Amino acid sequence: HPVPIGHEQTISQPYIVAYMTELLRPRAGMRVLEVGTGSGYQAAVLAETGAEVYSVEIVEALARRAATAITKAGYPSIKLRSGDGYFGWEEAGPFDAVIVTAAAQSIPPPLIQQLHEDGRLIIPVGPPLGTQYLVLVTKEDGKASTRRLIPVRFVPFTRREKP
Repeated sequence: HPVPIGHEQTISQPYIVAYMTELLRPRAGMRVLEVGTGSGYQAAVLAETGAEVYSVEIVEALARRAATAITKAGYPSIKLRSGDGYFGWEEAGPFDAVIVTAAAQSIPPPLIQQLHEDGRLIIPVGPPLGTQYLVLVTKEDGKASTRRLIPVRFVPFTRREKP
């Protein structure tokens, strides 16, 4: 089951972490964007595959704690920053894969734009208190196609409020 990590966030149950990772088909040398670092666990799993991981966390306290844990665990292939993941990490893209670990109402267009040709994006989509589904996005010939997979329950995708 999901485990609370503070700041109204959770780490997904291990089955979901494994399933989402498998859907990305990570391998050595891939560039992967993770939106929602949380504790850093999913980023570490991706790094273990040999992927170069770029992770964005909106909650600054979680980003700091994850950065400490990632450094202590010895994962130099993980780059982490605090920010609004809706916009991805444009200067580091394009990415071979993108994984989002919070439920969005819809798929953020910047994440699709930063997805490399033949790339894969996995994201939970749906309302915070309603039915959510994992959605697999693939990009071929510059066009994104989506496939709805299994029902899930994730914390809501949050955004920074504009000043």
